[in-house]
Amino acid sequence: MIPQQCCVLIPSLSPDERLPAYVKELQAAEFGLILVVDDGSKEEYQPIFDEIAGWERCHVLHHEVNYGKGQALRTGFAYLKEYTDLKGVITADSDGQHIVSDTVMLAKELGEEKELLLGSRDFSKNSVQVPPKSRVGNRITSVVFRLFYGQYLPDTQTGLRAFNRELMDFMLNVSGNRFEYEMNMLIQCAMQKIPMRVLPINTIYHDDNAGTHFHPIRDSWRIYKLLLGNFFRYSAASILSFLLDTGIVALLMYWLFKDQPDIRFLGIDFAAKALLAAPIARLISAPVNFLLNRNFVFQVKESKGAAQRYIVLAACSLVITTLLYGYLDHFVKAAWLHIPLYVVIQIAMYFVNYRFQQGWVFREKK
Repeated sequence: MIPQQCCVLIPSLSPDERLPAYVKELQAAEFGLILVVDDGSKEEYQPIFDEIAGWERCHVLHHEVNYGKGQALRTGFAYLKEYTDLKGVITADSDGQHIVSDTVMLAKELGEEKELLLGSRDFSKNSVQVPPKSRVGNRITSVVFRLFYGQYLPDTQTGLRAFNRELMDFMLNVSGNRFEYEMNMLIQCAMQKIPMRVLPINTIYHDDNAGTHFHPIRDSWRIYKLLLGNFFRYSAASILSFLLDTGIVALLMYWLFKDQPDIRFLGIDFAAKALLAAPIARLISAPVNFLLNRNFVFQVKESKGAAQRYIVLAACSLVITTLLYGYLDHFVKAAWLHIPLYVVIQIAMYFVNYRFQQGWVFREKK
């Protein structure tokens, strides 16, 4: 796309002189619209917004009170959807961290396909501008996002993002009123398999990021509650299923199958009682786990074929767990170690199953 086809959307709270300077440069770059959302700024800041509102191809929307960055972005998206026919939208911050050349670059990279473009700052050790707390926080968040959602994003907190009109309804339905909205946007894109493309941009921090409205404790809690929410629910459902599964294995191992001799298959010795107990326990616990994950963990409204995919995953997991348990249990001499061994194997499979269920089994129908 070209800048004339795009809107630059800027949520703003208590801005300084950097906002009008940035808007002036965006005007010179000939963007189709520069839309500023005043998120409840006090009266002394209104002259800044009034000045911008009088400029060509600029418009200002006002919140009477501070609702948060997420709501300010949705207010802008709703306006663009209803009152313009612009093909693309680029979100940017008002604190001087983004430069016009990067904003233009994102506009030119936008195409017709559904994807989210992310302007990514340099958080490596070579970047001397990044405050240590910002570097550490972003690195941790990137690693956690990669672990639970399958994609490494080097800058999860960037405010410079772009997408085309096809994704407007999707972005309007993303939840979160404050800074957590931007993290939830990434999570929802990952879960719905919407591509996210990382584009390097300039790294700019002013006065050690002193002008940010980000509250380190409150807003970090909101972000990580979203980031880890699915996994916490998955953990709770898995613990219930695990207790049921392990209880059945213990009952069978120490009571019903306790006198079963070892068997030899393809030159490998297996503990017969383990080969019998594990699949029986899994056949009972798997349906319970499926219902908990579908309705409580991933909360999918419609995921055609989820039951069939879950059966395939459960069968593969069962075969791997059973064979691994049967093989390793053959070397266990102390009776009290049978269940701890089973627990270790289950924990390893726990993380593997989460990624497959989150990304494959319970993918929601688009």
